[in-house]
Amino acid sequence: MNTDLVAAGTVLAETLEAENAALIALDLPRAAGMLADKQQAVARLAAMPAAPAPHPGAERMARRLQALAAENKRLLERAIAAQGRVMAVVARAAAPDVAPAGYGSARGHRPVALAFMTRA
Repeated sequence: MNTDLVAAGTVLAETLEAENAALIALDLPRAAGMLADKQQAVARLAAMPAAPAPHPGAERMARRLQALAAENKRLLERAIAAQGRVMAVVARAAAPDVAPAGYGSARGHRPVALAFMTRA
């Protein structure tokens, strides 16, 4: 097996492992800071010529990279969902407390509920 291919695959695997560790810890700034390294590792691996024949080492590396990439995808989706929830909480907290139009309350004050009772 080509040692350059092994080296490129190892760099990508180590980059994915580091990013996955950051995502598990929800250290999003650290994970985002790894984007350029991940892109370079993927580009380096993609630029490698294909091996003339299947090799057990290449198959092991491919399985490892597939597992790491699947975990990376799952963790990225989890981080995006968590960040979306945080943004929603912040947006709700920052929204002005405005009464519905026509209810008759002043801006910034919650409307008072009124109940009427009638007898037939």
